[in-house]
Amino acid sequence: MSGLSVAHRVALATLIEQAPDATLAKLSSVAGALPGERALELGAMLAEEVRDRTRRRLVLAPLLPMFRPRPDGIEAITFPPAVLPRLWKAGSAREPGLLPRLDRAGPDAAAVSDRICLAAAAAVRDRPEQVWPADLEPHRRERGLNDLAACLDLAHLARRGLPSIEVWLKRPDGDQVAELRLLIKDCAAIHADGARRVLEMLFSHLDDAVLILRIITQCSCASGREGFLSASELAGFVERLIDGVDARVARIGAFRPGSDLASVDPVIADLTWCANVLNELDVTLTLNPLSVWGKSVRDARVSIAGQLSAFLRAADRAVDRALPLERVRLAGRMTRKAPQLTVPVQGETVQAVGNLLKLVGAVRGPASIFGAESDRSKLVESLTARLTDYADQALLAVNDGEAEDEVNALRLVELAARCLDLIDARVAARTVRRRAAVAGAVRKPTKPSSRAA
Repeated sequence: MSGLSVAHRVALATLIEQAPDATLAKLSSVAGALPGERALELGAMLAEEVRDRTRRRLVLAPLLPMFRPRPDGIEAITFPPAVLPRLWKAGSAREPGLLPRLDRAGPDAAAVSDRICLAAAAAVRDRPEQVWPADLEPHRRERGLNDLAACLDLAHLARRGLPSIEVWLKRPDGDQVAELRLLIKDCAAIHADGARRVLEMLFSHLDDAVLILRIITQCSCASGREGFLSASELAGFVERLIDGVDARVARIGAFRPGSDLASVDPVIADLTWCANVLNELDVTLTLNPLSVWGKSVRDARVSIAGQLSAFLRAADRAVDRALPLERVRLAGRMTRKAPQLTVPVQGETVQAVGNLLKLVGAVRGPASIFGAESDRSKLVESLTARLTDYADQALLAVNDGEAEDEVNALRLVELAARCLDLIDARVAARTVRRRAAVAGAVRKPTKPSSRAA
């Protein structure tokens, strides 16, 4: 059987190059199980691509996260994903004889990686169209090329600092802090803004954006003071975090609980993110209450605290609307409140109570940060008692045969149990469901036994 033609190899090479890593691994396993000469050639092509990507990840490790947007939406230096394979080809083509040395871990591989990064930086400056085509995001191409070349110049220093990120985020000792400051100093000696650029590279490796503050405040003895930091080139990191808080405050304020149930999850994530960022700002920086940063942080706190209080009040009212009570006559003029067992168990009202109670149950941490935990705890305690009492009365009506629609009544009891789950009252919810499981059984006639007959 003949092998792959030139046209086949070109087409397959294009497809393999564009395939994600997960897809590439699946294709490799499938190709290995296929018979024939063409399958062997395809397997060899896939193996070569896997080896090439492994080398690329090693060489460009300091910059690799910069080829995708930050998941938290915080502004950062990023490059188009399509530039990454082009950059690797341009850099590795200048040192083809050194590539096999990347397959053995050790200082030799690190030295080769640094050399290829410098070759890639030269390629960006000498042949920019080969790395970043003119029709690929032309509005930021020039600045992107300058950033990319500068980051590649500093890649060997950033590679040296990557293993120490976890240490710098915790409680580094004197030697470890000195190592960080020496790294910043070496980067500043290469580029005028080298300190900021290497921090951008470290920033790209942090999933939690606010952690960059812990590294920044270790860069200098005065970095923890707002006056020094706001006047330095590192002020942009704090401003981006504050901008991120402002954007999330706007989204929280625009939340409407009667919308789709899934929409509450981003609100909970935004509240948690803002709480973490503002708490970290308080811990790592000494903010002047009258400064721009201090006012922004204070305004954000006040706004979020007000939104949390509004959500708590809305949750209280939503329970009354979703599980309403009505006055029923006992005897003479005596009345009492009892569950209205004919209301629907679907619709905007039920969605709203689900959204709000899910939020109430999930924001214990943020509520503590914004001074609303006491109100939240009281609300949870009150709702637990009210929902349990509602379920008890509804089940009593079912057992006594007073419910007009037993099926709907039991659905309302299940809704009350779900509400208890959402506010983390698991024990009460299980009790309600156990009682609902046997509701109405006491009224079902039993068949007479043969002995009684």
